Amino acid sequence: MGQSPVRFMNDSLFLRALSGETLPKPPLWLMRQAGRYLPEYRELRARAGSFLDLCYNPALAAEVTLQPIRRFGFDAAILFSDILVVPHALGQKLWFAQGEGPRLEPIADAARLGEIREEIDQDVLAPVYETVRRVKAALPGGTALIGFCGAPWTVATYMVAGRGTPDQGPAKELFQRDPALFARLIDRLVVSSAAYLNAQIDSGVDAVQIFDSWAGSLTAGDFQRWCIEPTRRIVELVRARHPQARIIGFPRGAGTGIPDYVRGTGVDAVGLETEIDRGFVREAIQPLVPVQGHLDPQLLRAGGAEMEREIAAIRAAFGAGPFVFNLGHGILPDTPIAHVERLVELVRA
Repeated sequence: MGQSPVRFMNDSLFLRALSGETLPKPPLWLMRQAGRYLPEYRELRARAGSFLDLCYNPALAAEVTLQPIRRFGFDAAILFSDILVVPHALGQKLWFAQGEGPRLEPIADAARLGEIREEIDQDVLAPVYETVRRVKAALPGGTALIGFCGAPWTVATYMVAGRGTPDQGPAKELFQRDPALFARLIDRLVVSSAAYLNAQIDSGVDAVQIFDSWAGSLTAGDFQRWCIEPTRRIVELVRARHPQARIIGFPRGAGTGIPDYVRGTGVDAVGLETEIDRGFVREAIQPLVPVQGHLDPQLLRAGGAEMEREIAAIRAAFGAGPFVFNLGHGILPDTPIAHVERLVELVRA
């Protein structure tokens, strides 16, 4: 307790890359690698009830986490859960509408914010930690386990709007109308997210990733205030308890703002969206931290010669430094399994 288990996994290629080592072949895992493109997932999901029931059932969530490891032998598993379990553990009503995604009771004023807890109820999240323990016990040697949370800005956009939005307009309107109220919400998410990550590390994850899926929707000044600064505070709180914790940041869409994000937050590695310029990454980001990414999920779905050329180009672009092969965002549900198998073959060739 109080120390990250990372140092006990020297055989993990993934953790070696996160520690700054340049490897002959990059370690590989995929965002959303446990999910609907796998028939074994679809079968289990049909038995589970709601999506939230699946997240909170340790036996089923552990099985889902392990399915892609058994099938593809990725270098890391990522905990099967959802970024919105944190607002759920704060007392905000959460449900998943079939075919429509997550729904929450919106928080748009001080009265609604006052109805949720100051800190997460760890009992609500206890099944998640049990899932971590089960997965950790079942993983093959050398395979790391990644925990995660949503970044405060991204989670707040769902909490304020009550659902995903194309432009994060409700959250922007709130921080423009009442920045003090929005800051209170962000502060609550900083403390809660750090506590959630620390409990995941206590339970056995080897690294954690902070997903800021809507970072690219912020202007430069708002990016500093609502993305970089809250993430810095989470990193600080996690490191206070787990000094050796490995933390990956994924400020999707931040582009040329990523060097400022890396320097401002103190993350150990950074995820890259598909659209970022590779020359910029080599010159301005990879000298700072290991990078992770950034194959287009659409290309993986399409497969064929173009996908194969892109995989080779990514390896050539980033192979001279510490690098983890991944996608620029999550794998698409209708991605053929044969294309993932070919990806694994090429990355490890």
